[in-house]
Amino acid sequence: MKAIVQVKLKSGVLDPQGKAVADALERLGFNDVKDVRIGKTIEIELDDSIDKSLAENQLKDMCESLLANVVIEQYEINISP
Repeated sequence: MKAIVQVKLKSGVLDPQGKAVADALERLGFNDVKDVRIGKTIEIELDDSIDKSLAENQLKDMCESLLANVVIEQYEINISP
């Protein structure tokens, strides 16, 4: 079973990396870019024998204890067989 965790800053939290990329894109002539937000993707391979609801609970615990700073970041978990 494979899980994809998307972590990104909450709206309203400043994103200096995103701002730097947006500025660089504008300098390169991409003038239609309004905003850029930077996030991260984490791929986790789980044992296929694990129950999906248990996997969801464990992934949530992983996100809240290590993978995301829940004060300033939000996360989304997608599980595929």
